[in-house]
Amino acid sequence: MKQAIFLTFVLATSLAGASATKPRFKVIAFYTTTVEPDHVHFANDAIKYFTQLGQEKNFQFDTTTDWSNLKPEFLKDYKVVMWLNEFPQNQSQRTAFEDYMKGGGAWLGCHVAGYNDKYTKWPWFVDFMGGAIFYTNNWPPLPAKLIVDDNRHPVTRSLPKNYDAPSNEWYMWKPSPRENKDVKVLVTLNPSNYPLGKKNLLTEGDIPVVWTNTKYRMLYMNMGHGDKIFQSDLQNKMFADAVMWLGRK
Repeated sequence: MKQAIFLTFVLATSLAGASATKPRFKVIAFYTTTVEPDHVHFANDAIKYFTQLGQEKNFQFDTTTDWSNLKPEFLKDYKVVMWLNEFPQNQSQRTAFEDYMKGGGAWLGCHVAGYNDKYTKWPWFVDFMGGAIFYTNNWPPLPAKLIVDDNRHPVTRSLPKNYDAPSNEWYMWKPSPRENKDVKVLVTLNPSNYPLGKKNLLTEGDIPVVWTNTKYRMLYMNMGHGDKIFQSDLQNKMFADAVMWLGRK
C-alpha cells in the first residue's frame, strides 16, 4: 500500500514538473545572413535577446535561415512567426504565410521585413500592412524621440508617453497606415525630430513606427537597423511585451 502511494506521488511530481517546463507557446524567427550588414547585426542581437527572453518567460524560441520553411506543415507548430531582416521571395512562401495568418497565426515584423514598394507586387501584403507603402527614410541611422500613442495597449503599457529610441533608420510610408480604419498606431516618430538625417532628410509628415492591423494577429515595429536597437531598456520591454501579447492571444 505504501509502495503504491509512493509511486503515485512520484508520478504526480513528475507530471507536475513536465507541465511546469512545457513552453507556453512556440516562436519561429526567420532571418538571413546575406543582406546588408546592419540588418544582420540586428538579427544577431534579436536572436540573443529573444533566446534569453524565452528562457525567462517560458516560451520556445527557434530560428531558421531557410525561408522554404514558410510552408503549412512547418508553420503549424508555431504560434508566432517573426521576420527579423527579410521577407518571402516567391509565391509559394507568400501563399503559405497568407494562409497561416488567415488561419489565426501571429506575426511580428521588424524594420525591413515590412518593406514594400511598387515593385513588390504583393497586394495582400500591402493590405496586411494597413496599406502602408515605403516612401523614404532618413540617413544615416540616428536616435529619435518617439511618442507613445496608447499606453493602455499590452504592447506599450510599460512605456511613458515619450521616450528616446536608439539609433535606427526610420521609414516613412505613403499612404500612412494611420489612414486605414483597421490600423491601430501605437508609437509615432515625434515631429520635434525634424529635420532628421544628414544625407536623406525626414522633414515633415506623420510617421508611425509601431502599429497593428486589427484584422490580424500582427505587429510591425520599424526598429531593426544596426547594433544599437537593444540598448534601451524601455524599448526592450516593448519587444518583450509584443511577443508575449502575440503569444497569449
